Amino acid sequence: MAEVKQAKAIAKYVRIAPRKVRIVMDLIRGKDVSDAFAILKFTPKRGATLLQKVLKSAVANAENNFDMDAEKLFVSTCFVDQGPTIKRYHPRSRGQAFGILKHTSHITVVVSEKAGEDIDETK
Repeated sequence: MAEVKQAKAIAKYVRIAPRKVRIVMDLIRGKDVSDAFAILKFTPKRGATLLQKVLKSAVANAENNFDMDAEKLFVSTCFVDQGPTIKRYHPRSRGQAFGILKHTSHITVVVSEKAGEDIDETK
């Protein structure tokens, strides 16, 4: 059995909450790379542009480092982990200070090449 080639790209310390990125990430998981780019292009969320950059980097890694064909690639795995939370304070009335939590994310996208040619069973 041939081993499956995979290429990945990681964006660390991205200043967006992980739950916002997961909404968009669920749309492209398991899709072909060309379909994933089309979905991300027309998704009106900030996480879509960040995912598009990471996916573009993963495809470039696959082509340049592993000699994979870009036409056969699909998003095999993608996930987002929580990064460190930046703590800030917002001044309030009567000398009070309320805390603000600014979340960060680590976005990972893994692309793989399809195993074989699609066999048409209708013939």
